Amino acid sequence: MTDIQIGQVVKGFYKTGVYVGEVTAVKPSTYLVQVKAVLTHPTQGDLHHPKEADVPFFQERRALAYREQTNIPHHMVKPYDGDIPDYEESLKEAVDKLKQALRADDSKWAEKSRACLSSLEKDYFPEDVR
Repeated sequence: MTDIQIGQVVKGFYKTGVYVGEVTAVKPSTYLVQVKAVLTHPTQGDLHHPKEADVPFFQERRALAYREQTNIPHHMVKPYDGDIPDYEESLKEAVDKLKQALRADDSKWAEKSRACLSSLEKDYFPEDVR
């Protein structure tokens, strides 16, 4: 376990997303982290069958919301030194980065992922005509 304390700003890896957040509790095997920004948007689809389109349930995976709290295992949390980005701007950048990567992939998985991401964008940015 590292020397991470309550109130410290950290970078946390949760499922397939990466977030900047503040530690609000230290538990025996996890830190409770309150999300402040999104660095990497979660990958779409089935976590157990990554990049496969023909799965029983192709899941639309949302990014954790601003101020949402989640338990992240100690080994998946690192200190964060930079400025904390604005949540909405960081979410837009993370979505754009994922969309760009998916455009370069012509697989069935990427096609389904693009459809999920398009649906999520309408929910994330309802006033934004992207």
